[in-house]
This record gives sequence, C-alpha cells and structure tokens, in this order.
Amino acid sequence: MTSEIENEVPLVASILLACKAFIIFLSESPLMSVLVELIEKMLLLVGATDSFVPSALDTSRSIVIISLTLLSYYLFFGKRHSRKRHRLATELQVAREKLHYLQEQVLRDESGSTNEVRIFLDGAFDMMHYGHMNAFRLAKSLGTHLIVGVNSDKSITSCKGKPLMNDDERHTMVSACKFVNEVVPDCPYIMNKEYLDYVIDKYSIDYVVHGDDPCFVDGKDVYAAAKAAGKFRTIPRTEGVSTTDIVGRMLLLTKEHHLHGGLGSQSKFLTTSRMLKLFSADVQPPTKDMRVIYIDGAWDLFHPGHVAILKAAKSRGDYLIVGIHGDGVVNRQMGANFPLLNLHERVLSVLGCRFVDDVLIDAPYTVTHEMIASLNISEVVQGTVYDDIGSDRNDDSRYKDANDAGLLSVLQSPCDFRLENIVHRIQDNQETFQARFKRKTEAENDHYKDKYGHNSANSTSGKIDKYH
Repeated sequence: MTSEIENEVPLVASILLACKAFIIFLSESPLMSVLVELIEKMLLLVGATDSFVPSALDTSRSIVIISLTLLSYYLFFGKRHSRKRHRLATELQVAREKLHYLQEQVLRDESGSTNEVRIFLDGAFDMMHYGHMNAFRLAKSLGTHLIVGVNSDKSITSCKGKPLMNDDERHTMVSACKFVNEVVPDCPYIMNKEYLDYVIDKYSIDYVVHGDDPCFVDGKDVYAAAKAAGKFRTIPRTEGVSTTDIVGRMLLLTKEHHLHGGLGSQSKFLTTSRMLKLFSADVQPPTKDMRVIYIDGAWDLFHPGHVAILKAAKSRGDYLIVGIHGDGVVNRQMGANFPLLNLHERVLSVLGCRFVDDVLIDAPYTVTHEMIASLNISEVVQGTVYDDIGSDRNDDSRYKDANDAGLLSVLQSPCDFRLENIVHRIQDNQETFQARFKRKTEAENDHYKDKYGHNSANSTSGKIDKYH
C-alpha cells in the first residue's frame, strides 16, 4: 500500500507542477495582458471599482480551473450522455412508428373499413433494398391499394446523375414487391402540381405519401398542392440502410456490416426483430397437400436475376421456401467483402418478394435428407445463372441427397442478370460514384446531426427529396 501511495504522489505532484507552470506562462504572455486589460475596461464600464479587476495571475488560474473542470466533466459524464442520446433516438423512432400506427387507424376510420383507400408513393428506387420495401409496407398500411411511381432514367439523370439500374430493372424490382399493387412507369423525378393533379385524377388517389423529411425544389414544397387538398401523408424513413451505404461497402471493401454470431448479433437496423415480424406477418405454413419447392443461395443485393428465378421456382409448386446462407458461408464461397448485405438485410429483401412464401434463415449449405423430410420438400431447384464472383460452383456434394432422391431440378434461368453486373457498373464509373457517395454521406450526416445530435452514415436518406 505504501509503495502505491509513493507512486501516486509523484504523479499528482507532476500534474500540479505542470498546471502551475502553465498558469505562470499564461500570466506572463502578451495575450493575457490584453485579456486582463479588456476585462478591466468592461468592469469599469459597468461601474466596478479597481478592487474587482483581476490580475493576470488570477485570470490564468481561472482559465486553468475552468478547463480542468470541463475536461473532467467530459471524461466522467460525456459517454453517459452519448448513451442517453442513443437511447432517446431509439425511443423517438418507436414513438414515430406508434404515431404512424395511430395515423393509419384515423385514416381507416375516416375512409370506412369497407372502402378502398388508394395510396401513391413515388421514387427512383435505385438498387432496391429492404428500406425501399419497408417504405412500401408503411405506405400500404395507410390504405388498401398501393400505387408506386418509378422515376424515369431521363429525369433522374438530369437531376442527380445516371442511376445504377435502368428503367426496366427498377420497374421489375418494384413490381416484385409484395406490398405493391400497381406500378406507374416514367414518373418525373421532380413532382410538380400539374403532374400530381394528373396522377390523383387518373389513378383515383386518396393520399399521396412521402417520407417525413422536407421535400423542396427551388425553394418550393413539392407536395404543397396535395397538402392543401388534405391528400398528403408522411411515413417514417427506415433507418439503418441506404443505397449510398451499400455503394460505399463496394467502394471501400469493408466487412463491418457482416454478422458474427448469427441472429443474436446486434444489427445496424435498430428494429430487426420487429421488422422481421412485420415483413412475415402474412406468412402461413404449407398444408400437407401443398407441393413445397426449395431454392437456396446468398441473395446478395436482391436484383432482377433473383426475381426471375424465384418466379420460375414458385411456378413449380404451391409453396416456395427460400434458403438464405449466413454471412460466413457466403464469404467463404465468394471472398473479398461479400456479402455486401448482411444476413438480416438479405432476409428482409427476400421476404419482401411476392413469389416467396417463407424463408429459411442461415440455411445449411448442404441440403440433407433430414432437411428435406423436416420441411416436407417436394422439389429442390437451382438456376443456371449464379452470382458466382470468386465462388466455386463445382461442388456437387451440397445437393447430393436431393439428387439421389430424384428431387433435384436445374431450371434454365429466365434472366442472365448477376451481382457482378452491379459491381462492374460501379467499377466502370468509380470516380462518379465515389463523388456521389461522398456528397450523399455528408448530406446524411447533416440530417442525422440535426435529427439526433450525432453523425451517422447508416441511414436511408439525408435531406434529400426522393426515395433513391
């Protein structure tokens, strides 16, 4: 104990001596003389006597004491306040969702539960992910029939640069979402009153929906007319994913988004468990007389090729189960920083597809007899086109049991779109996407700083005017 005290005393003495030296240095500096003179003038202006005027040494001591106090406060209480801000941000998100639910109930009461309520939502929906699908889900919950307008390549290019996916590809992805009833192609990126009036009249729209962030073009509220007519509603944005973030993962080759430890691991998406429940709300188990089809894969960056093979697989039976491999399995097969979306994110993307009845999360890489019997699988299918970046597709053993049982079928893939198409497009225009990534990340950080008091690159959007 004596030894510990002896070791601590020189340390405390050193700190005190350093403070004393710093105080003397400050008191003798020209800057301090100017500061003291300024304080003296201010005190004299308010009628203070000379006895109130501090010396240079007194001022230096005060500065050091205040600095040490602020430093101590930051060290001992700063992290606590940071955790409190994070908790408040989470509670705010939950409150916003509860508000959305109440808004939904009010709309249903106003419209009458037996009437059709038609909702319109528009956006670019470039490289569609589960954040977009959740926007569709939220918009659909405000009514009974969701109509989605997809912005044209031309209008997107003129406003913010060429989209990653073309008109047909984005139309395919939006149409494949189970929350969408109807798709309107070639919508302008910048909505004006005339076009909104046209959409409302042509499609008998009850409410126009947009995210809860401001939407201004040339200083004017794009949805002012809809608001004035009482036909505008907002939905909370899905936090935790954005097209910008996904492109950044490709450009930076990061692996931080991978999950280690399965579904128990914390996701960037604060509401993963709840969102899984919401996305699978309509999932029903197959009946005994149903023909169950099984197909597995990584399903990374859910794209038109995936939609096409899932549609073909579903046509083979009554009930389609999709196996989704874990991050570790996918990374061992594909290398680099794949998968670009983690298991949680890929599960939600697949669950949002209208051709999928259920998913097998963290599916075994090898399809066994036991698995076939447990899931009552009638047929195991695979396509001829694979997202095979760096992977070995010559492993026949994974489907051996299904093949031996006569249950394996290889389907001619209806679409040759692959994950590498997206990767190559980004690589071919790397400078453009890097500049766009930097610009959008800064906008997102500004948005989250304003909203929660801290920076974040993991959001669906910043102060932007469209679902991108």
